[in-house]
Amino acid sequence: MPAVLPAITWGLVQGLTEFLPISSSGHLVIIPAYLEKFGFDVAPPSLAVSAVLHLGTLAAVLIYFRKDVMRVLRLRSDSQGRTIAVLVAVGSIPAIIGLPLKDSLETFAQTVSNIGWTLMATGVILVIGQRLATGARQLVDGRLPDAVWVGIAQAFALIPGISRSGITISTGNGRKFEPTQAARFSFLLGIPAIAGAGIISLPDVIESGEFGPELIVGMVVAGLSGYFAIAFLLATLKRVGLMPFAAYCLAVGLLTVIVF
Repeated sequence: MPAVLPAITWGLVQGLTEFLPISSSGHLVIIPAYLEKFGFDVAPPSLAVSAVLHLGTLAAVLIYFRKDVMRVLRLRSDSQGRTIAVLVAVGSIPAIIGLPLKDSLETFAQTVSNIGWTLMATGVILVIGQRLATGARQLVDGRLPDAVWVGIAQAFALIPGISRSGITISTGNGRKFEPTQAARFSFLLGIPAIAGAGIISLPDVIESGEFGPELIVGMVVAGLSGYFAIAFLLATLKRVGLMPFAAYCLAVGLLTVIVF
């Protein structure tokens, strides 16, 4: 299979699953595994390549939430921008602390059935998150304890198969944010995490020769599909909440454990 097709596959999977609460890191492992069973040779990307694909989804969230980003840039004169900046900064600390675990996590992801178990864990988290979705707080009402709890949740998403958006939205629901506001916090909190992972991994990808036109195509596909995934998730949260995604994660996780 030409190299550009795996790159498009990775980019599409990355973009759709980065913001939908079904785990992009998990799907970047299981999708190639399932394709291989059907005779398609699409090797899973390394965690470094996966992180670089995140730069495409970074562009998507920056564009979609450009008003919030501009407020943060004007934080000296915008009180809401200052609040968002503090929440994101504090919430990012736990994930930074967990970055040294990258090599161990890459080994964990090499066993496909492990991803099945963590996808089922994500499904359980989403069920709990939906039951907690009774709040009406706005993001600008957030305080430091909210950022700490959501940040700790984001750190657990370093484990492949644990959805970053899923666990942070669920935790935001638990902190009594209105569900779309919990999602807004999740996406904004993802900006430094996504940018950091991508920038740190970029030299490794360049040195290994994996950075080329094909990967750039994958990044563009990830960005476009990621933008529409954000819009879809926010609309779905308003209509039916997290349960469809919970059912998906539980079903796909169980199937993956059985098959692999």
